[in-house]
Amino acid sequence: METLKYLTGYPPPLLDRVRQLIDQGRLRPMLAEKYRDAHAVRNDGQLYDYVQALKEQHLRRSVPLGKVLYDGKLQVMKHALGTHTAISRVHGGKLKASREIRIATVFRDAPADFLRMIVVHELAHIKEAEHNKAFYQLCRHMEPEYHQLEFDLRLYLTQRDLDDRD
Repeated sequence: METLKYLTGYPPPLLDRVRQLIDQGRLRPMLAEKYRDAHAVRNDGQLYDYVQALKEQHLRRSVPLGKVLYDGKLQVMKHALGTHTAISRVHGGKLKASREIRIATVFRDAPADFLRMIVVHELAHIKEAEHNKAFYQLCRHMEPEYHQLEFDLRLYLTQRDLDDRD
């Protein structure tokens, strides 16, 4: 079902429950009640500082971040959690590595918990390129509620699409 495009792969009973919430008009109020707090990360400089603080807290010894920004060109369906890029350049006979994180602009207005989850996801890619067991363990280390937040973010995106249709 097109309405639940962000929830592909979840079990049918869970999808039926989500459809029920949508049909009863209860999805938006449930999310609004659960995620009341907005974040204050409005521009690229603030986003860089926010990401850097989380990186310092959890990944101190990792490769430095070269750039962190909101990107209006990211398509949420393809890059729902943002993108991460490793850039290597030769500089004076040395190989310099830098990382770039881009977060879809749509998340500038998302609840604070969702921004944190997205940033944790992208930071985890610094250590683990693939979405494997070690990757998700690192995500849960940085954000213990990672899996619930990811699911709820998918619900948020679903509700957002429904709102855009109205």
